Amino acid sequence: MNLESNQILSDSDLIKGSIAGDRHIQELLYKKFSDKMYGVALRYAGDESDAHDIMQDGFIKVFKNLEKFRSEGSFEGWIRRIIVNTSIEHFRRKRKTYSITESQENNIEDVSLDAMDVLDTKDLMQIINQLPPGYKMVFNMHIIEGYSHKEIADILGITEGTSKSQLARAKGVLRKILEERVQ
Repeated sequence: MNLESNQILSDSDLIKGSIAGDRHIQELLYKKFSDKMYGVALRYAGDESDAHDIMQDGFIKVFKNLEKFRSEGSFEGWIRRIIVNTSIEHFRRKRKTYSITESQENNIEDVSLDAMDVLDTKDLMQIINQLPPGYKMVFNMHIIEGYSHKEIADILGITEGTSKSQLARAKGVLRKILEERVQ
């Protein structure tokens, strides 16, 4: 592919060039999506080092599977899904999900997070990163990514009730942190 240095390539051009093995095009594809995907990885990761590992593993999967992209939806969404799935795999390797008994699940109330509307993204990320790993994973998957509790349960190998209770507990912890910040 002949490129001028100031030429902006479409996602389709980036995909074709990357599949063809053009290192320059692959670098352009990475640069185009890496900042957003780092933000996704950081939401799931325990720290910046883990987020970088997730990004590395995720983009390796992106490049290995580019030929499988079917153009059914956005390319960015496809990459995001790979980064989220890589984050989940990373989580599974590093930590065990906190298990909760059925009787504990019935005693958990859902908590509103209205105060979160007034926080900027950086503050919100810092607060979410204070959650225990299992709570953080379920919170991100349900609230941020929009997974259903059934989907979360299937992906993480937990019950729907455990997913719901971990979300409720995550919201409770977040509420407590927010209340402490306000005081």
